[in-house]
Amino acid sequence: MVVLQSGSNGNCVYVEAGGIRLLVDAGISGLQAQRRLACHGVDIRQVDALLISHDHRDHIRCLGVLQRKFGIPAYITEKTLAVAEEFYPLGRLGKLFFFQPGQVLHLGDLAVQTIPTPHDAVEGVGFVLDDGVHRLGILTDLGHPFPELRRLIHSLDAVLLESNYDPQMLQNGPYPDWLKRRIRGPRGHLSNHEAAQLLRCALGGRLQWACLGHLSENNNSPEIVLQTHQHVLEGRLPLAVASRYEASEMFCLDQRPPG
Repeated sequence: MVVLQSGSNGNCVYVEAGGIRLLVDAGISGLQAQRRLACHGVDIRQVDALLISHDHRDHIRCLGVLQRKFGIPAYITEKTLAVAEEFYPLGRLGKLFFFQPGQVLHLGDLAVQTIPTPHDAVEGVGFVLDDGVHRLGILTDLGHPFPELRRLIHSLDAVLLESNYDPQMLQNGPYPDWLKRRIRGPRGHLSNHEAAQLLRCALGGRLQWACLGHLSENNNSPEIVLQTHQHVLEGRLPLAVASRYEASEMFCLDQRPPG
Protein backbone atom coordinates (compact mmCIF):
# COMPACT_ATOMS: atom_id res chain seq x y z
CA MET A 1 0.00 0.00 0.00
CA VAL A 2 1.08 3.56 -0.79
CA VAL A 3 -0.97 6.46 0.55
CA LEU A 4 -0.58 8.96 -2.27
CA GLN A 5 -2.29 11.68 -0.20
CA SER A 6 -4.66 11.78 2.76
CA GLY A 7 -6.66 14.74 4.04
CA SER A 8 -9.41 17.20 3.20
CA ASN A 9 -7.22 18.54 0.38
CA GLY A 10 -7.41 15.21 -1.46
CA ASN A 11 -7.34 11.45 -0.90
CA CYS A 12 -5.93 8.61 -2.98
CA VAL A 13 -4.46 5.25 -1.95
CA TYR A 14 -2.70 2.64 -4.08
CA VAL A 15 -2.92 -1.04 -3.15
CA GLU A 16 -1.52 -4.22 -4.70
CA ALA A 17 -3.23 -7.39 -3.49
CA GLY A 18 -4.17 -10.74 -4.99
CA GLY A 19 -2.54 -9.83 -8.30
CA ILE A 20 -4.78 -6.75 -8.61
CA ARG A 21 -3.66 -3.12 -8.63
CA LEU A 22 -6.15 -0.64 -7.21
CA LEU A 23 -6.60 3.02 -6.51
CA VAL A 24 -8.97 3.92 -3.69
CA ASP A 25 -10.53 7.37 -4.19
CA ALA A 26 -9.79 10.08 -6.71
CA GLY A 27 -9.07 13.24 -4.77
CA ILE A 28 -5.76 14.17 -6.42
CA SER A 29 -4.95 15.09 -10.00
CA GLY A 30 -3.99 12.54 -12.62
CA LEU A 31 -0.55 14.09 -12.90
CA GLN A 32 0.03 13.90 -9.13
CA ALA A 33 -1.12 10.29 -9.01
CA GLN A 34 1.03 9.35 -12.00
CA ARG A 35 4.18 10.99 -10.66
CA ARG A 36 3.80 9.69 -7.12
CA LEU A 37 3.20 6.14 -8.32
CA ALA A 38 6.17 6.37 -10.69
CA CYS A 39 8.41 7.15 -7.71
CA HIS A 40 7.52 3.64 -6.49
CA GLY A 41 8.06 2.07 -9.91
CA VAL A 42 4.35 1.75 -10.66
CA ASP A 43 2.84 2.68 -14.03
CA ILE A 44 -0.61 4.15 -13.39
CA ARG A 45 -1.82 2.70 -16.69
CA GLN A 46 -1.42 -0.76 -15.17
CA VAL A 47 -3.96 0.00 -12.43
CA ASP A 48 -6.89 -2.42 -12.77
CA ALA A 49 -9.64 -0.51 -10.97
CA LEU A 50 -10.56 2.61 -9.03
CA LEU A 51 -12.79 2.35 -5.95
CA ILE A 52 -14.78 5.41 -4.80
CA SER A 53 -15.73 5.57 -1.13
CA HIS A 54 -18.19 8.49 -1.15
CA ASP A 55 -19.33 11.68 -2.83
CA HIS A 56 -17.23 14.34 -1.04
CA ARG A 57 -14.99 16.44 -3.23
CA ASP A 58 -11.71 15.37 -1.62
CA HIS A 59 -12.46 11.76 -2.60
CA ILE A 60 -14.08 12.03 -6.03
CA ARG A 61 -13.23 15.28 -7.81
CA CYS A 62 -10.69 13.70 -10.21
CA LEU A 63 -12.71 10.59 -11.09
CA GLY A 64 -13.31 11.78 -14.64
CA VAL A 65 -9.70 12.86 -15.15
CA LEU A 66 -8.29 9.51 -14.02
CA GLN A 67 -10.70 7.67 -16.29
CA ARG A 68 -10.16 9.83 -19.37
CA LYS A 69 -6.38 10.04 -19.03
CA PHE A 70 -5.61 6.48 -17.97
CA GLY A 71 -8.71 4.43 -18.83
CA ILE A 72 -9.19 3.06 -15.30
CA PRO A 73 -12.60 1.41 -14.71
CA ALA A 74 -14.32 2.67 -11.57
CA TYR A 75 -16.51 1.04 -8.92
CA ILE A 76 -19.03 3.39 -7.29
CA THR A 77 -22.58 3.42 -5.96
CA GLU A 78 -25.27 4.94 -8.19
CA LYS A 79 -26.35 7.44 -5.55
CA THR A 80 -22.76 8.53 -4.95
CA LEU A 81 -22.29 9.20 -8.65
CA ALA A 82 -25.60 11.07 -8.93
CA VAL A 83 -24.75 13.42 -6.05
CA ALA A 84 -21.19 13.98 -7.28
CA GLU A 85 -22.32 14.83 -10.82
CA GLU A 86 -24.76 17.37 -9.39
CA PHE A 87 -22.06 19.26 -7.48
CA TYR A 88 -18.75 18.69 -9.31
CA PRO A 89 -17.71 18.96 -12.97
CA LEU A 90 -16.59 15.36 -13.42
CA GLY A 91 -16.85 15.52 -17.20
CA ARG A 92 -17.18 12.51 -19.48
CA LEU A 93 -16.86 9.21 -17.62
CA GLY A 94 -15.64 5.86 -18.88
CA LYS A 95 -16.41 2.34 -17.72
CA LEU A 96 -18.37 2.29 -14.46
CA PHE A 97 -19.43 -0.62 -12.29
CA PHE A 98 -22.11 0.02 -9.67
CA PHE A 99 -22.28 -1.68 -6.29
CA GLN A 100 -24.50 -1.53 -3.22
CA PRO A 101 -23.02 -0.64 0.19
CA GLY A 102 -22.30 -3.88 1.99
CA GLN A 103 -21.72 -5.81 -1.24
CA VAL A 104 -18.54 -7.87 -1.75
CA LEU A 105 -16.77 -7.08 -5.02
CA HIS A 106 -14.74 -9.82 -6.69
CA LEU A 107 -11.77 -8.55 -8.71
CA GLY A 108 -9.81 -11.56 -9.89
CA ASP A 109 -8.69 -13.40 -6.76
CA LEU A 110 -9.26 -10.33 -4.59
CA ALA A 111 -12.43 -9.88 -2.55
CA VAL A 112 -13.32 -6.29 -1.65
CA GLN A 113 -15.81 -5.93 1.18
CA THR A 114 -17.67 -2.60 1.12
CA ILE A 115 -18.47 -1.37 4.64
CA PRO A 116 -21.39 1.10 5.01
CA THR A 117 -20.38 4.07 7.18
CA PRO A 118 -22.45 6.73 9.01
CA HIS A 119 -20.39 9.62 7.60
CA ASP A 120 -22.42 12.51 6.17
CA ALA A 121 -22.35 11.26 2.59
CA VAL A 122 -25.19 9.76 0.60
CA GLU A 123 -23.79 6.19 0.53
CA GLY A 124 -20.36 6.25 2.15
CA VAL A 125 -18.33 3.07 2.47
CA GLY A 126 -15.00 1.85 3.73
CA PHE A 127 -13.16 -1.04 2.11
CA VAL A 128 -11.58 -4.27 3.31
CA LEU A 129 -9.34 -6.02 0.77
CA ASP A 130 -8.93 -9.77 1.26
CA ASP A 131 -6.62 -11.83 -0.96
CA GLY A 132 -7.25 -15.05 0.97
CA VAL A 133 -4.13 -14.58 3.11
CA HIS A 134 -4.19 -10.99 4.36
CA ARG A 135 -6.91 -8.45 5.11
CA LEU A 136 -6.24 -4.73 4.67
CA GLY A 137 -8.72 -2.04 5.73
CA ILE A 138 -9.06 1.40 4.11
CA LEU A 139 -11.25 3.08 6.71
CA THR A 140 -11.63 6.87 6.71
CA ASP A 141 -14.56 9.30 6.93
CA LEU A 142 -16.28 6.98 9.38
CA GLY A 143 -18.71 9.25 11.22
CA HIS A 144 -18.25 7.72 14.67
CA PRO A 145 -16.93 4.45 16.16
CA PHE A 146 -20.01 2.44 15.12
CA PRO A 147 -20.29 -1.00 16.77
CA GLU A 148 -19.09 -3.08 13.82
CA LEU A 149 -15.79 -1.18 13.61
CA ARG A 150 -14.22 -2.81 16.66
CA ARG A 151 -14.91 -6.32 15.37
CA LEU A 152 -13.86 -5.37 11.85
CA ILE A 153 -10.49 -3.91 12.84
CA HIS A 154 -9.79 -6.95 15.02
CA SER A 155 -10.12 -9.07 11.85
CA LEU A 156 -7.50 -7.09 9.89
CA ASP A 157 -3.78 -7.58 9.31
CA ALA A 158 -3.26 -3.85 8.63
CA VAL A 159 -5.34 -0.72 8.38
CA LEU A 160 -5.35 2.83 7.10
CA LEU A 161 -7.53 4.42 9.77
CA GLU A 162 -8.70 8.00 10.04
CA SER A 163 -7.50 9.92 13.09
CA ASN A 164 -8.88 13.29 12.15
CA TYR A 165 -8.78 15.69 15.07
CA ASP A 166 -7.57 16.48 18.55
CA PRO A 167 -10.64 17.48 20.62
CA GLN A 168 -8.88 20.32 22.45
CA MET A 169 -7.50 21.80 19.24
CA LEU A 170 -10.93 21.60 17.64
CA GLN A 171 -12.66 23.19 20.62
CA ASN A 172 -10.16 26.06 20.87
CA GLY A 173 -9.69 26.49 17.13
CA PRO A 174 -11.10 29.02 14.62
CA TYR A 175 -13.89 26.90 13.13
CA PRO A 176 -17.49 28.13 13.57
CA ASP A 177 -19.59 26.23 16.09
CA TRP A 178 -21.71 24.48 13.43
CA LEU A 179 -18.59 23.03 11.81
CA LYS A 180 -17.17 21.90 15.15
CA ARG A 181 -20.45 20.12 15.87
CA ARG A 182 -20.39 18.47 12.46
CA ILE A 183 -16.82 17.18 12.86
CA ARG A 184 -17.29 15.68 16.32
CA GLY A 185 -20.88 14.59 15.67
CA PRO A 186 -22.11 11.10 14.76
CA ARG A 187 -21.74 11.76 11.02
CA GLY A 188 -18.36 13.50 11.15
CA HIS A 189 -14.90 12.11 11.85
CA LEU A 190 -13.00 10.09 14.44
CA SER A 191 -10.86 11.88 17.00
CA ASN A 192 -7.34 10.71 17.79
CA HIS A 193 -8.52 9.10 21.01
CA GLU A 194 -11.44 7.32 19.34
CA ALA A 195 -9.15 5.88 16.67
CA ALA A 196 -6.57 4.83 19.27
CA GLN A 197 -9.21 3.05 21.35
CA LEU A 198 -10.34 1.08 18.29
CA LEU A 199 -6.75 -0.03 17.66
CA ARG A 200 -6.26 -0.87 21.32
CA CYS A 201 -9.09 -3.39 21.11
CA ALA A 202 -7.20 -5.16 18.29
CA LEU A 203 -3.95 -5.58 20.23
CA GLY A 204 -2.95 -9.18 20.60
CA GLY A 205 -4.79 -10.16 17.42
CA ARG A 206 -3.60 -10.36 13.84
CA LEU A 207 -3.08 -6.60 13.35
CA GLN A 208 0.53 -5.98 12.30
CA TRP A 209 0.49 -2.20 11.86
CA ALA A 210 -1.71 0.84 11.37
CA CYS A 211 -1.29 3.93 9.20
CA LEU A 212 -3.15 6.94 10.59
CA GLY A 213 -4.71 9.22 8.01
CA HIS A 214 -7.12 12.01 7.10
CA LEU A 215 -5.54 14.37 9.66
CA SER A 216 -7.13 17.80 9.95
CA GLU A 217 -4.83 20.62 8.88
CA ASN A 218 -6.11 22.98 11.59
CA ASN A 219 -7.15 20.63 14.40
CA ASN A 220 -4.37 18.05 14.46
CA SER A 221 -0.71 17.38 13.74
CA PRO A 222 1.40 14.27 13.10
CA GLU A 223 3.15 14.81 16.43
CA ILE A 224 -0.09 14.97 18.42
CA VAL A 225 -1.52 11.95 16.55
CA LEU A 226 1.48 9.80 17.41
CA GLN A 227 1.64 11.04 20.99
CA THR A 228 -2.03 10.16 21.59
CA HIS A 229 -1.84 6.76 19.94
CA GLN A 230 1.41 5.77 21.58
CA HIS A 231 -0.02 6.71 24.98
CA VAL A 232 -3.21 4.68 24.48
CA LEU A 233 -1.47 1.75 22.78
CA GLU A 234 1.53 1.80 25.12
CA GLY A 235 3.87 1.42 22.14
CA ARG A 236 2.53 -2.05 21.34
CA LEU A 237 1.62 -1.42 17.67
CA PRO A 238 3.84 -0.09 14.87
CA LEU A 239 2.37 3.16 13.53
CA ALA A 240 2.84 5.46 10.58
CA VAL A 241 1.13 8.75 9.68
CA ALA A 242 -0.09 9.55 6.17
CA SER A 243 0.73 13.00 4.80
CA ARG A 244 -1.65 15.63 3.44
CA TYR A 245 0.99 16.73 0.95
CA GLU A 246 3.04 13.81 -0.36
CA ALA A 247 3.09 10.07 -0.87
CA SER A 248 4.02 7.64 1.86
CA GLU A 249 6.54 4.87 1.69
CA MET A 250 5.38 1.48 0.39
CA PHE A 251 3.76 -0.35 3.32
CA CYS A 252 3.79 -4.13 3.14
CA LEU A 253 2.34 -6.85 5.28
CA ASP A 254 4.56 -9.17 7.29
CA GLN A 255 6.91 -6.25 7.93
CA ARG A 256 6.83 -3.14 10.09
CA PRO A 257 6.01 0.13 8.32
CA PRO A 258 8.51 2.98 8.17
CA GLY A 259 8.26 5.57 10.90
